[in-house]
Amino acid sequence: MKIALLCRNAGLYSHRRLVEAAEARGHQIDVIDHLRCYIDIASNDPEIHYQGESLTGYDAVIPRIGASVTFFGTAVLRQFEMMGVYPVNESVGISRSRDKLRSMQLLSRQGIGLPVTVFAHRTSDAKELLKIAGGAPVVIKLLEGTQGIGVVLGETPRAAESIIQAFGGVNTNILVQQFVKEANGEDIRCLVIGEKVVASMIRRGKKGEFRSNLHRGGTAESIKITPKERATAVKAAAAVGLNVCGVDLLRSNDGPVVMEVNSSPGLEGVENATGIDVAGKIVEFIEKNAKPGKTQTRVARTRRK
Repeated sequence: MKIALLCRNAGLYSHRRLVEAAEARGHQIDVIDHLRCYIDIASNDPEIHYQGESLTGYDAVIPRIGASVTFFGTAVLRQFEMMGVYPVNESVGISRSRDKLRSMQLLSRQGIGLPVTVFAHRTSDAKELLKIAGGAPVVIKLLEGTQGIGVVLGETPRAAESIIQAFGGVNTNILVQQFVKEANGEDIRCLVIGEKVVASMIRRGKKGEFRSNLHRGGTAESIKITPKERATAVKAAAAVGLNVCGVDLLRSNDGPVVMEVNSSPGLEGVENATGIDVAGKIVEFIEKNAKPGKTQTRVARTRRK
């Protein structure tokens, strides 16, 4: 098979592992910087140009699109879809996952466990937002942010009100979310491929840090999840529309609650913690599922002469 890997930095662990896994199974895989692509939009003849050549003949595309370039990255991916190339994750699913509000609305509609969450733009009535969220402590989040950036804990009513008002001063949309105390600064990252959780790890924040992100000094180890946690992760991935993703869960007194569905999960932490070849499983998924035109995006039927 001929596979395109869309990413900005070919040297990252996750991208190196995907290349290694594809080549080990006898496939050609080309690393393509999506920000350096040109999209040729013409009736019934979508094309992508990269480094002076037209990108043709690909069977599948693995999108590893950074949050800061979601708009252009998904545009390039959509063009691949229109060319009939099979996407591991479709552009619509990635766009949904990057919009925290939209993804939570989709999860809510499917009855998936969530912490109590309030979305707001006008933050002049911080007390009312806290009341709806169940009172302090609460987690206040920017709608866009990764690796724990733009996430702040308001431990007391006064602190939470001050943070909410401060965010209001920069004219941005925020989420005010119930703080799940019983999680004790731990969360579970489930790697979902297809309709299966192929690997899972528990992440713990460093001392004094409520965020468990590995990029912020957290630690991780393999964990055996419960059937309900497994079912929740798979259902969350399907609700957002992703084939390959990381689903972050908290263990609350009411059962597992989903904090985030990540369309470009890092592989280093989970592979090191579990010893599982996640990259190989992604390539195996492509082998089983990649078919021309197997995408929701309309495929071109004719070509220019």
